[in-house]
Amino acid sequence: MPRTTLKDVAAHVGVSAKTVSNVVNGTGWVTDDLAARVRTALVELGYRPNAAARQLRSGRNGMIALALPELSQPYFAELASELVRAAQERSMTVLVNQTDGRPEAERRISDGIDGPAVDGLILSPLALGAKELEGRLDSTPLVLLGEHIGDSTFPHVTVDNTAAAKAATEHLIALGCRSIAAIGAQQSGPNETSELRLAGYRAALDEAGMAWDERLVFSVDEFHRADGADAARRILDSDLRPDGVFAFNDLLALGALHVFVTSGLDVPQDLAIIGFDDIEESRYSTPALSSIAPDTAALARRAIDLLFDQPATPGMHTVGFTIAHRASTKGPVQ
Repeated sequence: MPRTTLKDVAAHVGVSAKTVSNVVNGTGWVTDDLAARVRTALVELGYRPNAAARQLRSGRNGMIALALPELSQPYFAELASELVRAAQERSMTVLVNQTDGRPEAERRISDGIDGPAVDGLILSPLALGAKELEGRLDSTPLVLLGEHIGDSTFPHVTVDNTAAAKAATEHLIALGCRSIAAIGAQQSGPNETSELRLAGYRAALDEAGMAWDERLVFSVDEFHRADGADAARRILDSDLRPDGVFAFNDLLALGALHVFVTSGLDVPQDLAIIGFDDIEESRYSTPALSSIAPDTAALARRAIDLLFDQPATPGMHTVGFTIAHRASTKGPVQ
């Protein structure tokens, strides 16, 4: 059976082969309606791109690499899903790597060692700094995610952690909370996320005229459920009686929520709690967890766009966030 070509698909839809090519390669401009008709025809006619020919024409192999610290973290898993979806819109395949935040893993990936040739790399580093990445061996386009890297010559996509943490704390203050604990301070390791979210928490307290109390800031080793549960036990064992808790991610919040509820506290009547990341699990806790919801779909699209719209604009590119107001802060379930 002869191979279906772009011309075959174009004739079927009644458009030019160039239009079909634009849809297949994610280039040019095509209306949503026409793009949908072309994609339907591609499936119906069984079109399969000739990868070898495409690479020879474009110098691309149709693959990008994505390197994240910890895929077992729901936030990173959900972000990876959004990045794969955004890449597929450009007919790209994503090779996913886990670095565990190890410097040697991040260095080998950023240098392009031992991996297949790719058209671009999206990296969320925890160990390497700007100086190490500036000296990388590979010239493949690179886009950074996360908070670890400050100023660099690479494009960097993130959410404004300080503003989002401030909004979370303000949300509790607006509910009437006057003694708000923070769970998520980190004393060592890659702690940029912690520092930025702590700064937002403190800024909200300052603006509300609420006194800073170091005793209400609870440190953790990791941003995992067990760490949140441990922090909650320390809160209950103390003489403090906060009426609100801002946890620096949803896993910390869920671990804390479990301890509070099983200890007999009524959440949110005795204590309101809000997390950060809006992972899917937060919708199904009891009570459902309020959370800062970064626009991960926009983050993924922006990262992919920066990877291929070369030369990319260096520096910070921020995406928006909203507050998912659920039952843990006296809100309706969303």
